[in-house]
Amino acid sequence: MRHDDSKTMPLDQADGLRRLFARHRVKLIPVVSNPHVAFGGMLLERLCVGFAEHGLHVLVADASERASAASELAVMDLRDAIERLSDQVSYLAARGLPIRHVDATGSTAPFLQALSDAAPRAEVILVHAPANELCRLFARSAELARRSGDESALVRPLLLADDRPASVTHAYAAMKLLSQRAGLVVHDLLLGAAPNSPRAERIAMQLATCADDFLGAVLRDWVRLDPATDASEPPCEPLRRWVRETLRLDATPASMAAPYYVDRPQHAAAGWAMN
Repeated sequence: MRHDDSKTMPLDQADGLRRLFARHRVKLIPVVSNPHVAFGGMLLERLCVGFAEHGLHVLVADASERASAASELAVMDLRDAIERLSDQVSYLAARGLPIRHVDATGSTAPFLQALSDAAPRAEVILVHAPANELCRLFARSAELARRSGDESALVRPLLLADDRPASVTHAYAAMKLLSQRAGLVVHDLLLGAAPNSPRAERIAMQLATCADDFLGAVLRDWVRLDPATDASEPPCEPLRRWVRETLRLDATPASMAAPYYVDRPQHAAAGWAMN
């Protein structure tokens, strides 16, 4: 017996994820947390400033090792736990939240849609979490991108580090886990170091070389940020360049970046934060 509405049924288990990443409403950026970075909060702050400069509202979903545990409000309804820090930045203490959205396959990708639904004003969502958590969140979208043959559509994790050995070792271990477990082989690096640090450039080159030699991965780009930068200062030019490239402001076909995005209700107006 045939039903006229049969075409609305999912074609397979990945159909929901395809629809999840099919539109370009919210930009999702996986930011790899690093507990050995002394100024991790500053790095996230500068990222927010970089996107806010384009009139975008940013939600920081903080599921890192140092984040506060998710409140009971977040368990009941994410939107009630989102804190508005400014006109253009919101924050969600999300440690422990992604695993509450795990599906039967072990993926926590449904958490990404939940974030978008809970923050209709957010146009950029920074998902700040350990590498193993980001694997569960983004591995399935990476697999779909490879199956479709669109390698350019893979998400690009952003590593955090400073110029101390422990943070660099942790960043490399995170790159290894994301490359081998989730198939995410192209990365960027945000490095907190003073402008006169003699180690900064050497660290970036070392990570790039190790990624290529031992992981078959790529460190595509890196940006050095001065930990002493005042919060009121505009973003430095390298960060501005990275933000432009991440937003693909010069790209014409928006569909090429589909897995970076999740769908959202039609009433959410783009550019609402431009004021």
